[in-house]
Amino acid sequence: MESRMHHRTHLTQSAEWRARSLRHVWHPCTQMKRQATLPLLALSHGTGPWLVDMDGRRYLDGISSWWVNLFGHANTRINAALNDQLSRLPHAMLAGCTHAPAVELAERLSILTGGALGHCFFASDGASAVEIALKMSFHAWRNLGHDQKREFVCIRHSYHGETLGALSVTDVAVFRNAYGPLLGHAHVVASPDARTAQAGEDALAVAQRAASDLQTLLETRHAQIAAIIVEPLVQCAAGMAMHHPAYLRRVRELCDQYSVHLIADEIAVGCGRTGSFFACEQAEIWPDLMTLSKGISGGTLPLSLVLSTDAIHETFYDDQIARGFLHSHSYTGNPMACRAALATLEIFDTDDVLARNRDRAAVLDAALAPLQAHAAVHHIRRTGMIWAFDVAADAGFGQRYASAALARGLLLRPIGNTVYLMPPYVLDDDTAIWLARQTLAALDDALEHH
Repeated sequence: MESRMHHRTHLTQSAEWRARSLRHVWHPCTQMKRQATLPLLALSHGTGPWLVDMDGRRYLDGISSWWVNLFGHANTRINAALNDQLSRLPHAMLAGCTHAPAVELAERLSILTGGALGHCFFASDGASAVEIALKMSFHAWRNLGHDQKREFVCIRHSYHGETLGALSVTDVAVFRNAYGPLLGHAHVVASPDARTAQAGEDALAVAQRAASDLQTLLETRHAQIAAIIVEPLVQCAAGMAMHHPAYLRRVRELCDQYSVHLIADEIAVGCGRTGSFFACEQAEIWPDLMTLSKGISGGTLPLSLVLSTDAIHETFYDDQIARGFLHSHSYTGNPMACRAALATLEIFDTDDVLARNRDRAAVLDAALAPLQAHAAVHHIRRTGMIWAFDVAADAGFGQRYASAALARGLLLRPIGNTVYLMPPYVLDDDTAIWLARQTLAALDDALEHH
């Protein structure tokens, strides 16, 4: 009796929090009227790859909470570092000051690029990092006397964030159409998405064809173009569109040939998600500017950053204040966020994460093998710790699938009719197999209840 009463109390609390949230919280990436009929998941806490709601029900976080939580919720090692930093220096301004977490993080990241990207500028969220990279590119050319280089290039169906500058280089209609009058113009070139292969083409041929489209643009507009921004290996918001590394190699060559900066947006694909720490490593290239966020702080605190070459940094190094890069925000280089990132990098080092992820991926590949024979499924694909498949179904499939997955204790959010998995790196074999089985079962549930 006491147990049942306790359960009813929690149910009441859960319903209350959902109602209060709908009254006062404007939820992101959400049509709020629609949310009123789709119950919010009222969360209490998390542990490892699991989230727990206020009724005590567990949900496997199959998308790492928007791709940020690499090593499980409430990770004890990251939390210990944060507790230590909290007692030392929670925050101090980085203008005119410095502190160990920011310095050490910048040094560690430069080492991870082999010194190719020697300077680190800190921000908060991914879109902010993209804004910074765009501004840096334009301003660097301006400082070199090339004021006319003020145009940018992005890839078809690319996504780089939702602030105005980031939206200008985003080609996802649902995010940018309402704000079109406010946005700068960007050239949109062909995507190397392997799913767009024509008869007789493989992924390499698609990559080469897409690179040729960029070359055609640069031949005529390179004098006006400051940079191209690319999501290396996987265009995530485009439905996990994956491409051959040869595309990145060719883009690097074209940028060098035509004096255009290459910005690698590794916000979603960095930090081991594609199988190497940086996705660019698989193409054996480095960009001029790289944006990083999401997993860098292990899913604990907001942090983003831009890594730049020494050559770009040098263009700002001058006696004139106006030639400096004067971008800032109050929490730039926050010590707590930087300390979380250092703890995250330490886990990569001590746990040989990339090697262990290869083993985890093999287990999940085997468990997802039945997808190959599913009549409604096509374009099954994986890069590193990202799995995706497309489903032949009606436009309402994505929401039905998300609901079916929740009913089975699994948090997934399809992109249109693309189901994807981006789980935390802490799955054991049994949990990986359970994830695969529930993914398959939810697919049948969503198709059956159409």
